[in-house]
Amino acid sequence: MNSERPLDQVSSIKTKLAVLVAASVVITAILALIGDRAGVPVWVTVPVTLGFALAVTYWLARGMTAPLREMTEAASAMAGGDYTLTVSSTGTDEVGALARAFTTMARDLAATDQQRRELISTVSHELRTPLAAQRAVLENLVDGVTPPSEATLAVALTQTERLSDLVEDLLDLSRLESGSTPLDVTDIDLAELVGSATREASLSGRDVTFRITTPSGMRVRADRARLTQVLANLLDNAVRHSPAGGVVAVRAQSSGSSWQLDVIDQGAGVDPALAGRIFERFSTGSEHSGGTGLGLAIARWICTLHGGEITIVPSVSGAHVRVALPTDPSVPSHLSLESAMPTPPTMPAEPAGPTPSTGLAEPTAPAAGPTQPTASQDLAAAAPTGAAAPPRAVVPAPYLPPPKAVGADPWFSGLWPERVSDPQPVALFGSLAIGALAGLLAFDRNLGLIVFVVLLLGGVLVWRASAYRFSRLTMVSAGLAVVLGSVVVWRAAEWLGVLSLLLTGVVIAMALTRAMKVSGIVTAVVSWPLSGIRGLPLLGKTLTATSKQGMVWPVVRTAAFSLVALLLFGGLFASADAIFGSWANAVVPNLEWDSITARIFILVMVGGVTLAGCYLALNPPKVDHVLRPATKKVRVWEWAVPVGLVIALFAGFLIAQASATIRGHEWVQSQAGLSYAEYVHQGFGQLTFATMLMLVAVALTLRKASTQTAQDRLWLRIMLSTLCVLTLAVVASALWRMHLYQQAYGFTSLRLMVDGFELWLGVVVLMVLASLVPLSTRWLGRAALLSGAAMMIGLVVMNPDAWSARHNIDRFAATGQLDANYLATLSDDAVPTIAASSLPDDLKACVLHVHPYQSPLSVTSADHDADDWLEFNLGRSRAVDARASVAPPSDPSSCSTFYADDVEYTSTR
Repeated sequence: MNSERPLDQVSSIKTKLAVLVAASVVITAILALIGDRAGVPVWVTVPVTLGFALAVTYWLARGMTAPLREMTEAASAMAGGDYTLTVSSTGTDEVGALARAFTTMARDLAATDQQRRELISTVSHELRTPLAAQRAVLENLVDGVTPPSEATLAVALTQTERLSDLVEDLLDLSRLESGSTPLDVTDIDLAELVGSATREASLSGRDVTFRITTPSGMRVRADRARLTQVLANLLDNAVRHSPAGGVVAVRAQSSGSSWQLDVIDQGAGVDPALAGRIFERFSTGSEHSGGTGLGLAIARWICTLHGGEITIVPSVSGAHVRVALPTDPSVPSHLSLESAMPTPPTMPAEPAGPTPSTGLAEPTAPAAGPTQPTASQDLAAAAPTGAAAPPRAVVPAPYLPPPKAVGADPWFSGLWPERVSDPQPVALFGSLAIGALAGLLAFDRNLGLIVFVVLLLGGVLVWRASAYRFSRLTMVSAGLAVVLGSVVVWRAAEWLGVLSLLLTGVVIAMALTRAMKVSGIVTAVVSWPLSGIRGLPLLGKTLTATSKQGMVWPVVRTAAFSLVALLLFGGLFASADAIFGSWANAVVPNLEWDSITARIFILVMVGGVTLAGCYLALNPPKVDHVLRPATKKVRVWEWAVPVGLVIALFAGFLIAQASATIRGHEWVQSQAGLSYAEYVHQGFGQLTFATMLMLVAVALTLRKASTQTAQDRLWLRIMLSTLCVLTLAVVASALWRMHLYQQAYGFTSLRLMVDGFELWLGVVVLMVLASLVPLSTRWLGRAALLSGAAMMIGLVVMNPDAWSARHNIDRFAATGQLDANYLATLSDDAVPTIAASSLPDDLKACVLHVHPYQSPLSVTSADHDADDWLEFNLGRSRAVDARASVAPPSDPSSCSTFYADDVEYTSTR
């Protein structure tokens, strides 16, 4: 099987597509089943499964479409005149048949182009000599250098007759090629025809004797005028090439359904190397003999019209030309170009695969130098009405790249150009090493030091590949990414770590693509996973390049064999000796089947994400150009009316808010039937969503509104500024509502995070308000992302879980109300705050040592063991010491009192 084209033996493109779909489905199902059985999380299984399915699909599809890519490249080269590229058609399906037909077409075009070049070259040569001689004679006559005389005029007449003969032959050949002169087939007395032709040939005045051998009474069916033309051309050539006193033999014989006519002279003969080209247009043999080089080409064409042929018979001395025609020819109404043209030269042979026989001759060297399209146009103009001009083609040399077609701007080549296409072994093996490190050491461990190390190494590898690695944006973004990534080391709350890692990915994608606009940043994030698809050709090229290196794969094989030996003998010795086994358990991680499977999944996922990031860094897309400017702008009233309605709604909402704040609880109760606390909590989510929708509305308005006149810009600034100011008031109202709700029902990390998100939306609204001055929001996306990253860092520094625990404990001291269930489920970041608080000792012991949702209630000290150094986390490390300072409860079941919803410990849900 050909590894480059694995489906070449399949004879149908539909079957190939079915195999491709079936292979991708089977691989997806198998990997999903393996991941599920091994307990691999879905967020790891899905990308790995999709990656493998895409890789196999790409491998199969790449071989299927290889001929199409080669044809596209060859067609582009042919558009510039280069016919040397070939298409390898090893397949037997419809695409393979198309590739073979394309190659045949390219050969025919190359032959036609070569003949056109030879036509221009030879006609120019043939015309130049008589024209130069005639011009010289006429100039001498005009200047008085040569007096007019019969001899002088005879020279001019001779050159004029030569030009006339050349043009007449060209026109005659053109009529024959176009089929505009059909044959008039009649019965002919061959002896009488040959005798008449030889008598005319003898009038040339040359000392040549004709020897005719023709069976008496032999009659044939042919076009008399055309057959006479063939004989005249052959006899004229024979007379001109025969020596003085020579003999020209003319023999005719019949053999069943065909007959032959041989013309033999005693001249120098035909060079065997030129025998295949002697019947081409303008071919005059090994030396120039004064003829036009069209006579034998016309003779060949006439013989082909009759269904016969004309050939050169090998001879010891002289030239021997044989005409073989059918006795009763079946005459076609028109002559096809392929059937009567001289055999074209072949293109270079295909590397492999079945190729239909075309009967093409060896190529001949094309004429050097620039082409002369003016000459070919003159020849076409000289043809009579209805006659076909000589074939025209594009000049094959020198090769010029084809111009880019107007409007031909593919998405990948236009928005995502491949700046670097060289093999990248460092990125490939570096990504595999980072993935192996994650699979070996980060599996089954909490977020901590090893996760940060893996992220840092991957970030360094991606940074190394970046085209803008030393720019200010890249360095600032790299610093933010390191700080956000380090959250997994110094905060124990997993939700903080996950959010920080996601935001890190967005910041890195923005920096790699240098996105500025909001649409560009969104596209940059999407382009990261798409790089796994876009980079498959580069991955294949890298694998091919590395496989040719003498040291790479031997090192890989050595490492693989060493690992197998280590596992095999290490397992035997570990099972044979308990002490050795304990040492092995301390060094080697869990390598059970499920564990190995999960580690492989993690290796592939981490390595794949890193490798995709390297490709994105090497070849960043033009993400800011994805959403192009709106070509059609709307009039003022078309956008002002909906924006005005939104402004009215915002104003109405703020009036309602002000009424509730001024008139107080009783008015709210009478109007809505809700307590004030319930009232302020009811619409917080809706207000946050309304703020985001307002930003979308502003973006759409700026995109579609016209800014051509000063009045347009003024209306735009007034309307959108009013909307932004009202939105800031809504943001303030939402924050005030959340503050009141927390005062009434307690503090949680989620509510604190939502507060931070709403506050960030307010900052974005302020940025939008500032962008209305120059009416340019290009910088807004990048500024919003960087401010969001800074706010996330501020939230991490605040330590949300510890902040919530401290405020709930303060609220308990003031009101006696505490949600002990929530306090006990906070992350280890809150443990030092709880341990150092003024809570009752029994309550503190239950919160720190007994989980509220564990049944039966018991001390969970096993869940709070210290991490090993690979999963070191500052928050969890401090929690271990703080938890140890508080003794666990002697009776864990007594904690049920604190975890129950009673009067003293009111739930904040």
